[in-house]
Amino acid sequence: MEKVRIEITAVCLYGVILLFTSFGFENWPTSQELIMVFSSEAPLAIIAMFMVSGALSRQGVIERLTTNLQQLTRLGYRPFLFILLFSVAFFSAFINNTPVVVILLPVAIGLSGSLGVPSSKLLIPLSYASIFGGCCTLIGTSTNILASGFMANSSHYPDMSPMNMFELSKIGLPLMLFGLAFLIIFGRRLLPEREALSKILSEIERKEFLTEAILIHDSPLLGKTIKDSPISMIEGVRLIDAVRGGKSLTTPIDEKVLQSGDRLILSCKPQGLIEVREVQGFKFFDQSFFGMEPINTSEAIMVEAMIKPSSSLLSCSLEEANFRGRFNLSVVALHRKGKNLHLSLNALKLKVGDTLLLLGTDSGVEELRESGEAVLLDKPPINVDKKAAKTILSIAVLAAIIVSASMAIIPLYLAALLGAGFLMLGNCINLKEAFKAVEWNLLLLIYAMLALGIVMEKSGASALMADLIKKVCTQGLGEDWQIIGALVAIYLFTAVLTELLSNNATIAIMTPVALGVAYQFGVSTEVARAFVLTSCIAASASFITPIGYQTNTFVYTVGGYRFKDFAKFGIWPMLIYFIGTILLVGFYWNLFP
Repeated sequence: MEKVRIEITAVCLYGVILLFTSFGFENWPTSQELIMVFSSEAPLAIIAMFMVSGALSRQGVIERLTTNLQQLTRLGYRPFLFILLFSVAFFSAFINNTPVVVILLPVAIGLSGSLGVPSSKLLIPLSYASIFGGCCTLIGTSTNILASGFMANSSHYPDMSPMNMFELSKIGLPLMLFGLAFLIIFGRRLLPEREALSKILSEIERKEFLTEAILIHDSPLLGKTIKDSPISMIEGVRLIDAVRGGKSLTTPIDEKVLQSGDRLILSCKPQGLIEVREVQGFKFFDQSFFGMEPINTSEAIMVEAMIKPSSSLLSCSLEEANFRGRFNLSVVALHRKGKNLHLSLNALKLKVGDTLLLLGTDSGVEELRESGEAVLLDKPPINVDKKAAKTILSIAVLAAIIVSASMAIIPLYLAALLGAGFLMLGNCINLKEAFKAVEWNLLLLIYAMLALGIVMEKSGASALMADLIKKVCTQGLGEDWQIIGALVAIYLFTAVLTELLSNNATIAIMTPVALGVAYQFGVSTEVARAFVLTSCIAASASFITPIGYQTNTFVYTVGGYRFKDFAKFGIWPMLIYFIGTILLVGFYWNLFP
C-alpha cells in the first residue's frame, strides 16, 4: 500500500523475525540462521553487478548509441523501433536495466517528433524490452541471481547446482523475439496517443522571464500575504518561489507573511506574440511601486526531470531538496503515477520515478544535469568523449565476468566482486560512484526477504503452499497433465504476486514454494530446475500494471499514461510470456504427455 517506505518495511520485518527467535517457537529458525543471510552469495553478486553497471554507464557505453539512433529515425517507425528495442533488450541481458531505460528515456522522447508519433508509442515498448532482455540471462536481473542462490541451498534438492549464466536463454530468448515482434507490429496501433509533458509544452510556453527582487524595509508588501497583496492581481505575473535565509519557504507560498529581505522569484510571461529572446530585460511591471529592489531579470526555461533510483534526493521533502538554493531552480509541479500533486507538495517525500516540472535558467538546468540527481527529459544525453581505454576495460571486465561465470571457473559473486574491484583500480568508476550505483533500498529488501524465505521453509509455510498447489492440480487434472498444471499454477501465482509486490520479494517467496511443489511431485533435480525457471520468468514478466516493475513506473508518469493503458496493452505480452513459458518448459523437459 506504500504507506511506509519499502526499505523501512524490510528492516521492521527482519527485526520482528529476529524477535520471534527469542520466544523459542518450534519450527522457527535460530538467530544464527537468520544472521547468516548477510553471508549469502546472491546479495554480494547483486551489489557487485550494480557497481559494474555503474562503471559502464559512467563510461558512456549506452550513450554512444544515442548519436546513431538519431540518424536512424529516417528509416521510419517500425525499423527504428526494432533497432531501439533490440539494443535495449541486449544491454538489459547483461547489465542492470534501470540505467539503460533511464538513459534512453529522453532519447525516445526527443526522437518521437522526428518519427511523427507521440512519445507514448515508444516508452512502454522501451520498458517492456528491458524486461525481455532481463529474462534471458542469470545477470539480467537481480531476481535471477536471488533464485540461483535458493537453488544452491535447497533442502529438498541438496545436490542442485546454481543457475548457469545462459540457462534461462533457451526460454527467455524465444520469448524475447516474440515479444519484440508483438511490440513492433502492434505497438503503434494498440498503444494510446499520449504525450509526455515535456513535449506538450511548446517552445514559447517553456520560456518565461524570471524576475528576482528583494523586499526593502519600507515595502508596502511587508506584513501581507501574496494572495492579499496587489501583486497577485497583475496579469501575466505569478510568484514561483520566495526565499528566506537561503531556503525556499514551504508551501503554500501565497499564504506566507512577507518580511523585509525576502527574495521573491516571479515568473512573467511576455505579452502578445513577442518572441521572448527579443525582449530581454523587458519590464512587465513597476517593481519600485511595490517596494522591491530588482536583482536581475533573465530568460527562463521550463523542463521536466525524473528522480533517479540512485539520487540523494530520495525521501527528501522539496524543502530539504532545496532546488532553489542548490540549482537556482523552482518546482512548479510534481507528478507521481499520473497525478499532479502540486496541492500538497509540502508533505511529500520524493520517490523514485517522481517527475518534477522545474523553472529556471539554462545554467541552473545544466548544473542539475551534471549533478546526476535527476534525469532531465528535455533532450537526449550528449555523447561526451570518454577515454577509449577505460571504455574497453569496462566492456572487457563485463565479458570476463560472463565467461568465468558461464564456464564455472569461479562463482558469479566472486567474478563480479573482482570485476568491480578492477574497474575501481582502473579508475573507470571511483569508490563514491560505485556505492552510489548500488540500490541499497533494494538490498535491504533482499536481505529481509531471504530471512522470510528461511522462516517459510522452517515453519512449513512453503510446504503448505506447495501442498495446496499440488491438491488443486491432482483434483482437477488427469495424472498425465498434473505437472503441467503445477507449472501453470506456479506461473500464475507468481505473476499475480509480482504485480503487487516487487519482483525480488516475489521470487524470495516463490522459489522455495516451486521447489516444494517439485519435491511433492517426486520429480528429479533436473525437472525441479524447470519449476524455478518458470518462477523466474513469471516474477520478471510484469506488464499489466505500472507498479510491478521499476522501469514501468519510470515511463508511467513520464509518458503521460493512465493505469488502464498498461492493463489494456500489457495483457498481450503477459499472455505471450505465460503461454510461451509453459510450452517451452514442457517441450525442453518432456513434460507433455
